[in-house]
Amino acid sequence: MRINRNKIGINVTLSYRLLLTTASLVLSCAAPFAASAETDAAAEADQASIVVNGQRSTYGPDSADATKTGTPLLDTPQSVTVLGREQLDDQAVEQLNDALRYVPGVTLGQGEGHRDQVVLRGQSSTADFFLDGLRDDAQYYRPLYNTERVEVLKGANALLFGRGGGGGIINRVSKSAIFDRNAGSVAGGVDTFGAWSLSGDVNLPLGDAVALRLNGTYEAFANHRDVYDGHFIGIAPTLGVKLDEATTLTLAYEYARDDRVIDRGVPSLGGVPISSYDKTFFGSPALNHGTVDAHIARARIDHELSDTLTLSVSGQFATYDKFYANVLPASATASTVTLSGYESGNGRTNWIGQANLVWKGETGPIKHTLLAGIEGGSQISDATRRNVLFATSGGGASASTTVPLARSLILPALSWTGLVTNGHTNVTSLSAYVQDQIELAPFLQVIAGVRYDRFEIDALNRLNAAASTRQDSKWSPRLGLVLKPRENVSLYASYAKSFLPQSGDQFSALDPAFQTLDPEAFRNLELGVKWDVTPALAFTAAAFQVDRTNTRVADPANPGFFVLTGASRVKGLEASLAGTFAPRWHGTLGYTYQEGEIRAATSAAPAGRQLDKLPHHQFSAWTRYDLTDKLGLGLGVVHQSSQFATISNAVRLPGFTRIDAAAYYDVSERFSLQLNVENLADTRYYPSAHTDNNIATGEPINARLTARVKF
Repeated sequence: MRINRNKIGINVTLSYRLLLTTASLVLSCAAPFAASAETDAAAEADQASIVVNGQRSTYGPDSADATKTGTPLLDTPQSVTVLGREQLDDQAVEQLNDALRYVPGVTLGQGEGHRDQVVLRGQSSTADFFLDGLRDDAQYYRPLYNTERVEVLKGANALLFGRGGGGGIINRVSKSAIFDRNAGSVAGGVDTFGAWSLSGDVNLPLGDAVALRLNGTYEAFANHRDVYDGHFIGIAPTLGVKLDEATTLTLAYEYARDDRVIDRGVPSLGGVPISSYDKTFFGSPALNHGTVDAHIARARIDHELSDTLTLSVSGQFATYDKFYANVLPASATASTVTLSGYESGNGRTNWIGQANLVWKGETGPIKHTLLAGIEGGSQISDATRRNVLFATSGGGASASTTVPLARSLILPALSWTGLVTNGHTNVTSLSAYVQDQIELAPFLQVIAGVRYDRFEIDALNRLNAAASTRQDSKWSPRLGLVLKPRENVSLYASYAKSFLPQSGDQFSALDPAFQTLDPEAFRNLELGVKWDVTPALAFTAAAFQVDRTNTRVADPANPGFFVLTGASRVKGLEASLAGTFAPRWHGTLGYTYQEGEIRAATSAAPAGRQLDKLPHHQFSAWTRYDLTDKLGLGLGVVHQSSQFATISNAVRLPGFTRIDAAAYYDVSERFSLQLNVENLADTRYYPSAHTDNNIATGEPINARLTARVKF
């Protein structure tokens, strides 16, 4: 199916016109607001200090740690979505992928049933995840029990984060130790499928200059599928030490153990997900299983060199030990399904060091926020793979099997091949970057910066003792302009580039056929408007274009080799409103329109194909209204139009609208209850896919009851 390019041009033109119209409307609305703000500052102060359950609302945070400079979002020339702790609790989400469902512009991949995988502005990634600004790129499901907020920075981000990040990055900000008070809470919940969890959060000052915070959780998994269970264990102590008035040391450690059934979903039939088998497990109950053990240790020193100069130095050591095995659907007919399978093991050790110097000062009448930083890292991985063999009627073995479709599949006996993959890779990187946000006048800021990365991959194929190496040295620029016609309104334009070496985002192998090819390149253009309607409510809108080039395509003159002629483009418009709408009413609303196509043939698809996992329309809304000081109600809506499962454009996931609801009751100041109902209308939907025949099924209506105790 070819995409209508004229239609794209018309829609994008309308998108940019709509953005300009929105900006004009914002300015016209802001004018009377600004005037009233000057005469009603007291009312604004009350609005800014609205509290929910004893704390200020975090539905609309005004800054993001991942920007590294503490710059208000109003002055950041980039789309940023921040999910605060309060919103995560109100929605009763415990893992990252569930929280991201309410971020328009983010599409979830199925992740093969064993990892987070996101699509940001049409760019799929399993590695653009960060923890407190440091790369956390292993393939696993990330928990939220120790997370204060989730930051989604959209668009190319190489200047701040290095390779990858072509469509954006996701940063989790950990809970930190608090020096001035004792605090603690325990929460437990259970849902109608039988899944349950228990978590605790304790903060203990150990003196005027030392504080300890300890978070822990146990989660037991269950859902609507015939075969699914597992558990997650997490523990995360954090120690904060004030070395002196200007220096703070933070030491943190997290252990994560994930043990679950690997569920690859359902196959397709006739170009759509197969019907009547949403609960059927297309795998082996005995074999489909995965485990992850992760140890992540971090240290950070923050030091104020002067009133205008700060230094932060961070280090992270992490090990990830992962194994999973699965049988999965490969195709289906009206009466049969074909299955294949494999097992995979991966051990990874990451070392990362980073230092950032931020100066906020003036040169004459010009103000500066200057960031200078260096980063170095090492990533060592060992990966193995074996394939499943199915017993045949003749006494032999086959790499696939075809069995009758049924509610419960009957599989032949299983065995294994020898190792088909046994690789070792060592990735080292060294980077330096500088960025200056220059305030030429109160109404005009220019942001300019560049990053240099030296990237080296050494790979060894242990099956044949073949060794290979590739090196890349890349400059990644960033340029932005912020125009502020009013103090609470900004119009911005930005340009940024990013890159990804030609070996995938996990760097688990290095194929000699393309190890010398230049990295893929990502270019992001963005025009936007931001309006702080009140100090507690923010509106943003942006039009964007992401161009991906240097994508591999088979060389017709040299079979087995590749050339860099592939290209794709995504254009879109997004808008959001987040924060406190009224003294008892707060929430988030967001909408994204996107279209993307292959512009020049790649090794995966010819020109004209639509990009996969890219619904044209996404809308989400989550709102909470407190009827009294004790009773509150919540309502959420998630809508996605239809999308292709893969770049083949052969299978389409139908569009859907899911409605969620919640009720909150504070029994006392220390004890509260909440009830969350997901998929209130019991909609049948398919939220994500990995291949045309690995399609996740959405959960039917279910409820979760949560109790919290504070002490």
